[in-house]
Amino acid sequence: MSTGSFKPNLYVLARIIKTLMDNGVMRRTNLAQASGLSYDKLQRYLNWMSERGLITMDGDGYVRLTEEGAKAYDELVQWIIRYVGSLRLSRY
Repeated sequence: MSTGSFKPNLYVLARIIKTLMDNGVMRRTNLAQASGLSYDKLQRYLNWMSERGLITMDGDGYVRLTEEGAKAYDELVQWIIRYVGSLRLSRY
């Protein structure tokens, strides 16, 4: 399933990646709950992230952050702090 027209929210991306960094490998359902997203919304983000090599997903529903995903988080956080001024990753 291509996510060519999907435009992710950068704060949501950062929140998903931070949750994976904090907790390690997680099941999709647990990741949705921990990141404050509906399962359907999380799945769109995961597909987008997988296509770009930021995460891997296995057939048992586990999601793992790649080295590229961790690097993307550092770059994203630095960009947000530099241009927005602060980083708040609240779920609401």
